[in-house]
Amino acid sequence: MSVVLATSTTQGEESSSAVAFIIGIIVAFVVYMSVFLYGQQVMRGVIEEKSNRIVEVIVSSVKPFELMMGKIVGVGLIGLTQFVLWIGLTFAIFTGLASVFDLGQNIKQPPTTTEVANPKADWAVGNAPTEKSPAQNPQIQKILAGLGNFPIVSVVAGFLFYFLGGYLLYSAMFAAVASAVDNEADTQQFVLPISLPLIIAFVAFQVVINDPDGPMAFWMSIIPFTSPIIMVIRLAFGGVPLWELLLSMTLLTVTFIGITWVAARIYRIGILMYGKKPTFKDLGQWIFYKL
Repeated sequence: MSVVLATSTTQGEESSSAVAFIIGIIVAFVVYMSVFLYGQQVMRGVIEEKSNRIVEVIVSSVKPFELMMGKIVGVGLIGLTQFVLWIGLTFAIFTGLASVFDLGQNIKQPPTTTEVANPKADWAVGNAPTEKSPAQNPQIQKILAGLGNFPIVSVVAGFLFYFLGGYLLYSAMFAAVASAVDNEADTQQFVLPISLPLIIAFVAFQVVINDPDGPMAFWMSIIPFTSPIIMVIRLAFGGVPLWELLLSMTLLTVTFIGITWVAARIYRIGILMYGKKPTFKDLGQWIFYKL
């Protein structure tokens, strides 16, 4: 009996690790692409308004900070709505599949003529054979067992928080860069340095998956510029201490507030400046300008 229990426990752990591995990869890719693409969308919107001189009319009615935050929050709510719909649809699909598999286990095969005539048949003594359903497949059973042990609530909640935190953090930097240039081609010198931490986190996710509790996973899940990807991967494997999660969330929130303040200082100057290709030195000087 102990051997059987040990074997089932080992299989359950293996199936849980496999599910966490797959979902970890999916989550890392989705967070990376969503933060980057929605941030780029904010940047293009700012550049378009500036190049068309629409922003000159808008800033006469609202403050530059309000204009920047309005665009960031608007695009972020669009992305959040899409993710909520995707999560709801995925949950409905998994619930439906689980119901179908549970129903399939209870389907019984009717007795054949030979079984009725044979008094020693299983059907005659009340042990009716069951029809083999998809849920009896060992591979499907492993997947269902892994999903049953998967921390779905913490992963979904963490995904939504870190998507919003990562998006707000990077989109503020993209908006600041966009306000300082006249066209999208001039943003290339700024986009790579800004996106580099996000790219490093995406490249390093395989190492984190292999060792979710290692030093690299810990530090990259704490640093605000990489935590939106790495911490969600660690949550998929479970076992993240509460203090690490709270520290990561706090640092991400504080960093977002600080970066937003800096971006707003750059935005208020750059949004009305034309004809000059700025450098990082210029952006640093704009932070301390007084209007």
